[in-house]
Amino acid sequence: MHTMLPNILSMALLTSNLTEKQRKQLCGLMGNVKLTLLYKASVHGYQASAFHQRCDRQGPTLLVAYNRSGYTFGGYTSVDYAQSGQQITDETSFMFSFQGGAPVRFNCSSDCYARYDDAGGPNFGEQFYFCYNNQPVVYDQGRDLYFRARVKAFNFHPATLYGNDIQLSECEVYKVEQIPQISAKIKPWRNVLWTAKRRAELMDMIRKYKPIMTSVSQIRILMIGPVGAGKSSFFNSINSIFMGRITSKAMSGSAGTSLTTQFRTYPVKDGREGKPLPFVLCDTMGLEEQSGAGLDIEDISSILQGHIPDRYKFNPTSTFQPNEQKASRPASLQEKIHCVVYVIDTTKISLMSDKLQEKLTTIRRKVNSLAIPQMVLMTKVDEACPEVEKDLQSLYVSSYIKSKVQEVSSRLGVPVSCVLPVKNYSQELELELNCDVLLLTALQQMLNFADDYLDDVGPM
Repeated sequence: MHTMLPNILSMALLTSNLTEKQRKQLCGLMGNVKLTLLYKASVHGYQASAFHQRCDRQGPTLLVAYNRSGYTFGGYTSVDYAQSGQQITDETSFMFSFQGGAPVRFNCSSDCYARYDDAGGPNFGEQFYFCYNNQPVVYDQGRDLYFRARVKAFNFHPATLYGNDIQLSECEVYKVEQIPQISAKIKPWRNVLWTAKRRAELMDMIRKYKPIMTSVSQIRILMIGPVGAGKSSFFNSINSIFMGRITSKAMSGSAGTSLTTQFRTYPVKDGREGKPLPFVLCDTMGLEEQSGAGLDIEDISSILQGHIPDRYKFNPTSTFQPNEQKASRPASLQEKIHCVVYVIDTTKISLMSDKLQEKLTTIRRKVNSLAIPQMVLMTKVDEACPEVEKDLQSLYVSSYIKSKVQEVSSRLGVPVSCVLPVKNYSQELELELNCDVLLLTALQQMLNFADDYLDDVGPM
């Protein structure tokens, strides 16, 4: 009876130091996973033997350390701890540190080992050691002169990762487990017909669509979102569907700063020699967290009201100034925006910083004041969920994607019915039916919303 008591006490004291928000954000870095706390240094001790007793052969693990300066940082490995004495290759391994309320990720360099699997305390890249020499400290070998000449497995600055404070107040290790999806037994939470017939119907409806107000020949849809979320890629994807092959007219990519520096209006033709379709996709510079970078909110206001011309080059340090002649007359309904679409990367919803969320909220207020309908395009669903990556048709039976739809709805204040998950074309060389159905369904909904707006603003 007495021998069981310490174990029961130990389990009772295992309370995570992570906030619920931090836990969600870290899970967001690893996909649809759950975390189970295995080891807590303040309870089990900082000795390497205590760490290995609880963490060896547990599969993928996440280490989270806390220091006295308030930094929360650590690392993930998908390979078991086993005291094998081997160098471990792990392409999925990463280190992280919370900066401005969100975790910044440092991936393992492809030509380096992720860690050394010995009987000592946990380490990453034979570079950064936790609970070093069985003490509540970290040791950053990357700061030593002889080590600096070597290629680092994890490229971070000490001040960024842990604020140059080596004293730990706590160290935790979590078991990381994928949450299984029981796709076959789950009823889809949205009904989609994944058929060639449905794709043809959607394309036909879009071709034949006419705005309900005769003064408007083409619906103008404004795409707004963070850098790299997939605004330009959405236009390229829609253009590809109607061209019948993969195209790349708008610059798209994953650069840290926006590749789109101009306001661009992209009409789409029905095939190479076809007539223009009844909508125009308007692409903007990406939103960025810091002020004085990315798209300015005043510029968005000018775009919404039809004042900014095609190919206007954005200047983050000064907003658009219309000339006096143009400013004196209101833009026609044809020139205004009829539907606003927020483009959000599914893999980064939980990582969205407070500053970016505030910017989006300010934009939403402005759009609301003009009574323009709004919806969210949730991109990169395949990267966010392994099941969806295997089969796009499992999208609407994925409980993880459903949770992300609900999360973005809550964060942006948009109804769940106005959040549409899609997969843009990015690496593909050929069109794919399931991709097309999702993209066309989203576009059809944008046209429906635009009609609602035109119905509200004036007589037909």
